[in-house]
Amino acid sequence: MQLRDRVVELSTRHPKTVVLTNAVLFLAAASLMPRISVDTDPENMLPADQEARVFHNEVKARFTLYDMIVVGVVNDEDANGVFNPASLTRIHQLTRAIEQIDGVIRQDLLSLASVDNISQGGPGVVRFEWLMQAPPQTTAAALEVRESARRIPMIDGTLVSEDGRAAAIYVPIVAKSQSHRIAAEIEDIIAGFDGDEEYFITGLPVAEDTFGVEMFKQMGITAPLAGLVVFLLMWFFFRSFALVLAPMIVAMVTVMVTMGLLIGLGFTVHIMSSMIPIFLMPIAVVDSVHILSEFADRYPQLRNREGTIREVMRGLFTPMLYTSLTSAVGFASLALAPIPPVRVFGIFVAVGIMIAFVLTITFIPAYITLLSDARIAKLSRDPAATGDERWLARVLARFGPRAVRFPKTILAATAVVLSVSVFGITRIQINDNPVRWFRPNHPIRVADRVLNEHFGGTYNAFLVLTEPLSIDRLDEVDGRVRALLEETAAAGAPDLRPDWEELTESVSTEASGGQVDELVEAAYVKLDEASDAGREAAADLWDEILTLLEAAQMGGQLFKSPEAIGYIEELEADLLRSGLVGKSNSLSDIVRTVHRELREGDSRFFTIPQSTGGVAQTLLTYQSSHRPYDLWHFVTPDYRSANVWLQLKSGDNRDMTRVVEHVEGYMTENPPPPGVTAGWAGLTYLNVVWQKAIVNGMLRALLGSFIVVFLMMVVLFRSFWFGLLAMLPLSITIAFVYGLIGLAGKDYDMPVAVLSALTLGLSVDFAIHLLQRARAIQRETGSWRDTVERMFREPARAITRNAIVIAIGFLPLLGSTLTPYSTVGFFLAAIMAVSCIVTLLLLPAAMELLKPRLFREAAALPAVGHPGGGSV
Repeated sequence: MQLRDRVVELSTRHPKTVVLTNAVLFLAAASLMPRISVDTDPENMLPADQEARVFHNEVKARFTLYDMIVVGVVNDEDANGVFNPASLTRIHQLTRAIEQIDGVIRQDLLSLASVDNISQGGPGVVRFEWLMQAPPQTTAAALEVRESARRIPMIDGTLVSEDGRAAAIYVPIVAKSQSHRIAAEIEDIIAGFDGDEEYFITGLPVAEDTFGVEMFKQMGITAPLAGLVVFLLMWFFFRSFALVLAPMIVAMVTVMVTMGLLIGLGFTVHIMSSMIPIFLMPIAVVDSVHILSEFADRYPQLRNREGTIREVMRGLFTPMLYTSLTSAVGFASLALAPIPPVRVFGIFVAVGIMIAFVLTITFIPAYITLLSDARIAKLSRDPAATGDERWLARVLARFGPRAVRFPKTILAATAVVLSVSVFGITRIQINDNPVRWFRPNHPIRVADRVLNEHFGGTYNAFLVLTEPLSIDRLDEVDGRVRALLEETAAAGAPDLRPDWEELTESVSTEASGGQVDELVEAAYVKLDEASDAGREAAADLWDEILTLLEAAQMGGQLFKSPEAIGYIEELEADLLRSGLVGKSNSLSDIVRTVHRELREGDSRFFTIPQSTGGVAQTLLTYQSSHRPYDLWHFVTPDYRSANVWLQLKSGDNRDMTRVVEHVEGYMTENPPPPGVTAGWAGLTYLNVVWQKAIVNGMLRALLGSFIVVFLMMVVLFRSFWFGLLAMLPLSITIAFVYGLIGLAGKDYDMPVAVLSALTLGLSVDFAIHLLQRARAIQRETGSWRDTVERMFREPARAITRNAIVIAIGFLPLLGSTLTPYSTVGFFLAAIMAVSCIVTLLLLPAAMELLKPRLFREAAALPAVGHPGGGSV
């Protein structure tokens, strides 16, 4: 007895055991749900040791940078915008309230009420006073705040808008994962204000964290709604509440068991894995609908429940197995992607697909066996001749003959569609932006739009310039340490020369400042070890070594030189002229501002001093301000690394990419000081890195799985030509859907990239069922005309039912407030509709032209999973 027959025997002889097993699996999986761990940070799309991510975190630590929420206050009613006593009072109150929120880095908060006014205090004297220590009481005082703010480049365009109608507060936070909570607390504070002002909250951290919160709410609304619509559509086709309940149970148990496995094995639920239920539901329902369709069509003729189940499973077992395997291969191929969450998503969807297959072939027959005779009797009709499906049978009866009557016309039309699709694919733009994961009318999107109209930009990127340590200086410090160790060893001190050799061999061999930095860190470890062990002499010696190393670290202090700071100034000016950047802040702005005020506030001296001593004076003067630590956001204490804070009005990947390419071009044409290297950090840049990794990974996965599925089709049909035909709906659907994306101007983003795997699985499903049945009928009748007629009865109806149920059933996702879910809903419907049409139109036309070759091969082969034939 074949495996297929054993499964049917088990399900029909012990149906209650099968149903009970499903219930136990469901409850066991449900018991694991409380252990769920959620992580919605897109940064974690990249491995922890990925180069760009490591550098990003290093830069944040090096310059004491934090992720920031942007709060905007806009007044379009007052003639002076926000620069009136009432508005500035509320900004002051809001600032003080935000400073008290847990998780806010108070000392780094940027607001009109927390920054210095830098002004001239007499010849050679700079005065640092709080810009708005207390709210102004008069309009004149409010306008004085505006004029003072406009004179300071670090404030102008960042904290105040050019037209004076808006002010911003930059709220640094300890972790992105707290941004949604902090934003909600800020909203509660704002709710207590009255007045003409409008308040807006945005920024990548709050967008990413809010998406994580809202995606679970949307899953709780749209997924059940999609399930309800799928259920109602199946009820429309089968007119039996009890019967159509079975596919819904299979889908529900599949989702619960898969998610239970993911959570139980300790995997975090992230943005990708949160979409597993949406992807599994249509796949889990498809095979069930095939079985129900065949059962509903065959039972009126056979009038034997178990006999009908055996007949249906004999014909569908192998095609369902191969469609499940191909779908699983499509998703499992994502394991090749370089993104850990994508790998987890792909593997667990693949596992879920096979779980759905096992549940379908066991639970559906068992469930039908347990149905009462009265419910089964409702199926005692021929849906092709009577009832509500007469329209479907009539349409399909006309569809088939016309598909084979004009095969060349259909193929020519397909070629035209394919050509247009290829053109559309060439127009696809790879782009993403977490803020655009929300609908245009979402508060975060509205805030993003409004504040980027007023300010230099709410998206941050950091360009870091670093001076390498020269080989000469490396050799010099190494020589000094060796001389010290030889001298101390000769004097009877502990001999640390072997330890020093070990340290120097363990660090990077490249001549860079990082070497000395690594040696300093390693030497501190040795110092701690010696101190903890009570070896005071060795500890004192390591302390001396650290003194030499730290002196080398301070080195030449490149970014105190007018030439190096001037280079930053010129680079910033070029970026601003390009229009790619809305605003920038750097060490150059601090130096020029303080230099101007040292020269009695004369704007002619808004320049960089011509000597290193002059620069040093401005920096020393700035350190007497109320916020001296702000200097270290732009330069390291050893002055070997400088940070340029770029503000962009757009967080789109393509815009950030243009900035990177522009800087690379500028630095090629205008080389920086000798040996200076440039690197990028910031969430806006990091998003470019993981998006590029997703796109490249998806493309490799799609190409690899496409080849594997083709080979599987050849094995299934034992025919190259049938295998090739099975790939046609898949190929045309992928080309059409992605061509549509390009023609419509829709960006190729994360959800669109992931949909490629779903396209592969669902598109080939229809082809397998139609081709398998066509070949079996042709072998049975020997007549191509009879084959076409019968092919467009049960098989075509099952395919069409499936397409309608899934395409319409998941349209409720279009109502989601999150664009990734609405994108999935739309393209899932498009995939099903196009796959169905291509399968029922193009395949018969291609078979008409290839029938001598196809059926000459098929005549010599056993049927695949059909009565009277073997099973692969």
